[in-house]
Amino acid sequence: MRRSILAIMTFLLGMAAAAQNRLESLETVYKDRNVTFRKIDSHTWMGSGKVMSSETIYLIEGKKKALLIDAGTDMPGLDRIVSGITRKPVTLVLTHVHPDHAGAVGCFDEVWINPADSINIPDFMADYKGTVRYLENGQLFDLGGRVLETYFTPGHTPGSTTFLEVGTDKGYSGDAFGNGNLLVFCDFQTLIRTCRDSYSYFSSKGYTKFYCGHFSGSNFETMDRIRLIQTLAEEALAGKIEGEPTDGFGNINKVIVRDNFRLNYNDLMLEEEKSSSR
Repeated sequence: MRRSILAIMTFLLGMAAAAQNRLESLETVYKDRNVTFRKIDSHTWMGSGKVMSSETIYLIEGKKKALLIDAGTDMPGLDRIVSGITRKPVTLVLTHVHPDHAGAVGCFDEVWINPADSINIPDFMADYKGTVRYLENGQLFDLGGRVLETYFTPGHTPGSTTFLEVGTDKGYSGDAFGNGNLLVFCDFQTLIRTCRDSYSYFSSKGYTKFYCGHFSGSNFETMDRIRLIQTLAEEALAGKIEGEPTDGFGNINKVIVRDNFRLNYNDLMLEEEKSSSR
């Protein structure tokens, strides 16, 4: 499993060069050979890693606390780096437990994850010595003047999670909606339900754009993207479309391409799901 995920993410490295160019306009506040932190606004920063297609983490500061979303792949001293950007106490949360999002968890004494992703701890966080705390759907992180809401969005992994900034139009979605290249490790019915429920909830709350887990400076996830993923998953499950063979990383061996978006999945798992739903 570990090799499969690493191989899949390495496949995305070709996107990194173009991503770098689009990020140049943002002010750099910290840089070393492993990560570059840039300012999104006066109290929000993004950290771009150098290993897995510019894997992206986000530091969100309130008046009293700060929230760090994800921990990259190889970011030694991430706790020290973050404390040099904000003096507020920092809480680490993960959008999901994959190696390009949990790489530096060891720098922190505590991490919050979706309990559904605890199945990935033995593969990707086996050496973690700190305290693992489990998120609840709808859980709020009040940073003082800024509040982040936890919203479960399974599909990429069973425990994929989006963090919504209450009272704004934005959220932070990790790999839940694919960064343009969604790898599905859950069943399609779960993915369809996530897209349907997310679209309804996000629309009702006014969310329109989502900073993703491999951000290039312009590739926000959008409501249109969520609707497209739902459509592709529904058509695939109904047998209306079938993916083309892909190189095959782990159990991913088919890809459906539409509107510059790639939906990657395992055809045997999908066939089993089709049979069970008949």
